Amino acid sequence: MNVFSDTAFDGHEQVVFASDPDTGLKAIIAVHNTNLGPSLGGCRMWPYASEQEAIHDVLRLSRGMTYKSALANLPLGGGKSVIIGDPRSQKTPELFRAVGRAVERVGGRYIVAEDVGTSPADMEQIASQTKHVGGINDGKDPARTGDPSPFTAYGVFIGLKEAVRFKNGHDDLAGLRVAVQGLGNVGYHLCRMLHSAGARLVVSDLNANSVNRAVEEFGATAVSTDEILFIDADILAPCALGGVVNDRSIDKIRARIIAGAANNQLEADRDGEMLREAGILYAPDYVINAGGVVEVYYCREGRPVSETNKHIEGIAATVREIFERADRQNLSTGFVADRLAEERFGKR
Repeated sequence: MNVFSDTAFDGHEQVVFASDPDTGLKAIIAVHNTNLGPSLGGCRMWPYASEQEAIHDVLRLSRGMTYKSALANLPLGGGKSVIIGDPRSQKTPELFRAVGRAVERVGGRYIVAEDVGTSPADMEQIASQTKHVGGINDGKDPARTGDPSPFTAYGVFIGLKEAVRFKNGHDDLAGLRVAVQGLGNVGYHLCRMLHSAGARLVVSDLNANSVNRAVEEFGATAVSTDEILFIDADILAPCALGGVVNDRSIDKIRARIIAGAANNQLEADRDGEMLREAGILYAPDYVINAGGVVEVYYCREGRPVSETNKHIEGIAATVREIFERADRQNLSTGFVADRLAEERFGKR
């Protein structure tokens, strides 16, 4: 196993390997940067093919959280944890209580939250062992359900509208054609907001029931997963897998704006420059999909949903600054977003 030589290692402050023989726990906690505050990031449970794959993932994801929190103007750093295991067959309450004890030993430098393969119920088990948990719903605000996906979708919606404003001179979505790839929790919430704003939706998902529901509820047009990236649309909103924007797909993308919820939409940094050269405006994913992190923070602070939403609406100003700086300096929006984040968290 290698940490320091992994391509995702980026001066991480701390990497902790946690195990518990009684529960079979094998986990890794990575703290990337705490210049702005304690690191926050989800706990992912996944059947990694190797321990090195798990190390790479936790390093990559924790770094991304530093940049996301900085551009979301949160007093937080970036961290992440991963559990090596199958969430469908290896979850137990005891396992997550062991995770809680591991988080507690980090001493408050890492705040854990829900992620792929984990749930609010799992966070409750972790919370029985440590106070360093985010996203636990205390039931005080009826508008708060414990599900961060509507807040993530709201941030994407705000960022998408700002991209339309920058490209078209206004943020009216009425009549615009939006291709939404992926109808999971976030993608479906985004579709609802776009439909309410008058957009015409084209959708795809591997789950036929989700597609049929969007067709019935929003009047969406359904296309295959192979077609969705390349249809004639004003806006492409990737809300499923990462890496879909790459040197093999960019030449075939017909949308003039890319703004979606999926993490790591660009396969490589150079793809951002290719988009700029093609005249496609890209709203960096980790900037506009930060609404869920904002909600986790405000929920943990015991502040109302109204304050969460007001903070999320501030994504528009950050996206505007990125677009304007990128345009002025003839740089890709992804490059500018990274530099702006580094200015905010003080990268050495």
